[in-house]
Amino acid sequence: MTSASDRAVLNSIFNPLLPVGECVYDEDIPADLKDADDNSPEGHEAKAMELKGVKAAEAGDVDGAIKFFSDAITMVPSRASGYNNRAQALRLQGKIEGAMADLDKAITLSEGKGRAACQAYTQRAMIHRLQERDELARSDFQVAASLGSEFAKAQLVQMNPYAALCNKMLHDVFSKLQRGECEGV
Repeated sequence: MTSASDRAVLNSIFNPLLPVGECVYDEDIPADLKDADDNSPEGHEAKAMELKGVKAAEAGDVDGAIKFFSDAITMVPSRASGYNNRAQALRLQGKIEGAMADLDKAITLSEGKGRAACQAYTQRAMIHRLQERDELARSDFQVAASLGSEFAKAQLVQMNPYAALCNKMLHDVFSKLQRGECEGV
């Protein structure tokens, strides 16, 4: 078992662009708010359908995954996670407009709170970034970071060239110190 200090050292080695003390190993994202539908038979069935969709996507059957996610949405259209999951599958197929519509719906249904919202903001930010809409990406990453996404925090740092350069230089100095290459420091 590693100590917090050990994890911090490993994190700074594997994530040199993050500010010192920041980490990507412990995401503290609150669970989704419980809908009344979550305890219903339909809610349980929708969750099971989403799980089948995730397994289908992992097996490379993106069309099948989309069908499972769509079925889950039909069963319980108020669950944000179904839209978020389907957006991931649509994005894999290059159907960006459909993915963006599902992400917007997930954010609306979740009221911008919880795990589904955090994931939707992060996904939407990645799409914005790929389409070189950095200000929109930065805005969505900031919301996701405020919801607890360490990945979004790391992306914000990478999008800031000055912070990234400072962190890289600091990482290089510490690496040289550990190897004994710096004298008189």
